[in-house]
Amino acid sequence: MLSIKSKRGKMNVARIATLVFVFIISSSDVFASQSTITEAAGYACMGEDRSRRQTELAALKAAKRKAIEFASTYMTSETYVKDFALEKDLVSAYANATVKIIKELEKSWYKDVNAGDCFRVKIKVEVIPDKKAMEKVSKRKDVVDNPSAPLHVRLWADKKEYKSGDRMKIYIKGNKPFYACVIYKDAAGEMVQILPNPYRNENYFQGGTIYEIPSGNDRFDLEIRPPFGEENITVYASTSPLGKIDLYSQGGVYFVKTKANDIGARTRGITLTGKSTGKSGYTSEFYENKAGVKTRSAK
Repeated sequence: MLSIKSKRGKMNVARIATLVFVFIISSSDVFASQSTITEAAGYACMGEDRSRRQTELAALKAAKRKAIEFASTYMTSETYVKDFALEKDLVSAYANATVKIIKELEKSWYKDVNAGDCFRVKIKVEVIPDKKAMEKVSKRKDVVDNPSAPLHVRLWADKKEYKSGDRMKIYIKGNKPFYACVIYKDAAGEMVQILPNPYRNENYFQGGTIYEIPSGNDRFDLEIRPPFGEENITVYASTSPLGKIDLYSQGGVYFVKTKANDIGARTRGITLTGKSTGKSGYTSEFYENKAGVKTRSAK
């Protein structure tokens, strides 16, 4: 079962899991994904050489192109990066970005007086910069703690290895203010959201501050119990409020009902409140950091 030591006594939660994490020195040691979420609209008209399907695809392509332009502009101007080499890496990363549609917001056919039948589509998307270029950015020491740089959230624990009976602490730290949730997945596939939780509902964090889990209003300690094996912890973070996942409260934590493969998409369904990109919507930064972990018996 998930061994949660209540600060008022031991609570037994009916789930099999073990909470243990490997110490993380920097995001380069683990999976980390940085992206930008925005909205964009695209238009296209049939003319004499396009079918309706081709026109719809052309409008969608135009919307994706605008989304990349919004994201690139945001990263190179709104993050106030003054270092030439860093700015060059960011421009390169977004010049080779890919676009993943989160949600189709609007679509419609209309008549244009001059162009005839035209199609408009508006989409909410995740703009994913070139991985190699962003790895160069994330390895720079002046980025990790720089509030003017792209969002970067570190994740670590208090020891490299845990054995049965140990208690552990988890820490997160962002370079700028961010919204986040922290989810643990055990070797059996069970998932627990440990922050926010039923007694500590904060989901907004200040940049430059180290946050400890458990602490404050948390009513649990994390004690190592079998089964042992490979497990992981993930922090989903954004400069705007995260999209919701399905949870239910049990003990001092939330158990996750959303399927593991759907959590990333659901959290990326953020409420856009970031920098305006004009009439088309807003732009916000997103960051996902994950660490593979393991635990062992006391012997």
